[in-house]
Amino acid sequence: MEAQDRLDLYRTMVLIRTYEEAILREYHADKKPVFDIGAGLVPGEMHLSVGQEPVAAGVCAHLTAADAVTATHRPHHFAIAHGVDLNRMTAEIFGRTTGLGRGRGGHMHLFDPAVHFSCSGIIAEGYPPALGQALAFQRSGTDRVAVAVTGEGAANQGAFHESLNLAALWQLPVVFLVEDNDWGISVPRSASTCVTSNADRAAGYGIPGVRVEDNSVEAVHEAAGKALARARAGEGPSLIEVHTLRLWGHFEGDAQGYRSDLDGVPGRDPLPTYENQLRADGDLDDAKVAGFRAAAGERVEAAIAFAKESPEPDPATALEFVFARA
Repeated sequence: MEAQDRLDLYRTMVLIRTYEEAILREYHADKKPVFDIGAGLVPGEMHLSVGQEPVAAGVCAHLTAADAVTATHRPHHFAIAHGVDLNRMTAEIFGRTTGLGRGRGGHMHLFDPAVHFSCSGIIAEGYPPALGQALAFQRSGTDRVAVAVTGEGAANQGAFHESLNLAALWQLPVVFLVEDNDWGISVPRSASTCVTSNADRAAGYGIPGVRVEDNSVEAVHEAAGKALARARAGEGPSLIEVHTLRLWGHFEGDAQGYRSDLDGVPGRDPLPTYENQLRADGDLDDAKVAGFRAAAGERVEAAIAFAKESPEPDPATALEFVFARA
């Protein structure tokens, strides 16, 4: 890869990490001394993507705003990498009227038509809508593509298999992406899935499947580049599984008593790993690192300030934007 391309991947990963750390801070700020999931400026569940930055950065580097992404209940990394409006996304997380869904959806239900991004709290829900988008792209005669993201636990859902079957049958321009972070909430993949790699399941539908190990952003970038080029050329769908890492809990407040691997998790953090690689290759130095971090911090804090300064919805408008008027 060219040095600039590598730095762009690193910059995206830094922005994602900076954002998630800031959301973590704001989420817990007013939930003390006793954790109350319903309290504070950001009530409800919160699923953060720290450790999974390489997947979003590597895939979305190949996409444009005309391409579609359907993400999971852990969506922030893909939203950021695909260019979702950061101010409006943050306002939505804070439940404000300036949010993407006018404060109605929260962090698991982010929709930005400007970049064709959506996500859902329902497991494997994003696969069928991605098929619809891919079908529309195919029929319009463009080279636009859809990327459907889910976790390894969702690969056991019926929607996963139905979507792969139909996409293969119709040769749709869609790339199916599985983020394998080893844990489906508290259940290890080995206890829930009969195959060692979900990428092997692609053969059952006659499409290419590849598994990317080591949470490597450059390996993700390479695999995604091939799959997306294939889709754009009208050659049909592909399946990519990335062995990634969930650095934090399934949700904020998760005690993670089920995890036996916690002691070794910090040493697998992909951000310092990639930073060290770029430094060793002479593509990154202290000044560039400081510049990337400062720029990311500025942008993130501005988005949080925008959210906090935005008004909360009037309870009298609770049914607005929920039901269509006859």
